[in-house]
This record gives sequence, structure tokens and C-alpha cells, in this order.
Amino acid sequence: MISDIKKLTPDMAEDYVRFFDKTPHNQKYNTNCYCVCWCGNEPVGIDCSTEEKRRAVAREFVKAGNLQGYLAYFGGQIVGWCNANIKSDCLTCGGWRYLMGSVPTDEFADMKVKSIFCFTIAPEMQHKGIATRLLDRVCQDAAHDGFHFVEVYPNKVITAESENHGGFTEMYKKLGFTVYEELESIYVMRKELQR
Repeated sequence: MISDIKKLTPDMAEDYVRFFDKTPHNQKYNTNCYCVCWCGNEPVGIDCSTEEKRRAVAREFVKAGNLQGYLAYFGGQIVGWCNANIKSDCLTCGGWRYLMGSVPTDEFADMKVKSIFCFTIAPEMQHKGIATRLLDRVCQDAAHDGFHFVEVYPNKVITAESENHGGFTEMYKKLGFTVYEELESIYVMRKELQR
């Protein structure tokens, strides 16, 4: 089904924003976030108040290497996205500051942790295993790159697929993730990597 999975690189900035142009991240509200709130070294004070501004910011973040993740391709077109960043680089990003304040951050300060924040799959390509393939690739590359863990944050209370971009606990369990901590609205799940 998927012809290729590619790690996001600066030269893919235009392809990346075009994917979000036609694939609303939040299908319920038909909005495109361009995933700009989940990235490394996000400068404070960036204006993301409109879709056009988020698009421009996303393009620059990809070009600068601040926004990291993987793209799934089918027939030469992007059909899926997985945001996968270095956890320690994301602790000051907007998404973390506003939504993740209760997630532990210093218990493994001497270890490298890859954080997966979200998935976006083109509506016509959902339920075809694309998110699972993206997740598997993140874990493979993270192990190869010397990471100790991959950490994910599935939502406990949102069950509608159109609103749940953090992935589902069952998908993570199938690939060897276990619940590390249960918080009010999310699980913190981890997979220890064999390096």
C-alpha cells in the first residue's frame, strides 16, 4: 500500500505544506495546523493566529530542521505524517507548554527520548496501516540513532478518530509500548529500544 516512508528534510518543505493544505489536521473543524506547535527550538512569540501564518511558519520550521518527522507516500503523493521530535528539544514548544505540563521530563535526563506527538493520515487512506508503518519506522530509526526510548501520548478521553491525533493505545501496544504513567487526560507510553 505505501510506496515509501521518508524522513522529513529541509528540501521537502513545499511538499509538506501542500499535504497540510489539502489534509486538515482536525477534520471536525476543518482546520490546518501544519503541526507548528510540536517542534524543537520553537521561538517564543511566533504568530500562528491564521492558517496562512501557520503555513509560512511551517515552511520555515521545516527548512530550519526544527520540525521533524516522517512522511508516507503512495503513488508519488504524501498520504501520511508522523511528528517525531527529540523530547528534550520540545519542552518549550507551544504544544508542550499548553498541553503537556504534567508529563515527566527529568526522570531520564541522561537518556535520549524520541517523542511522537501526532499522526495525520489522508482521509481516503485511513485504516490501511499507514500510522503503524510510520510508527515502526520511527522506532527503527530511533534505535539506530542511539535513542533509549520512544515516548507517545495517546489521549484517554477523545475516541473520535477525526479528533485524536495522538494515536490509539492499541496500536502502540501492538508494537511493544507499555503505559509508563497515567495522567488525567493522556497516557504516557514508552518503548525501550534495543540499540
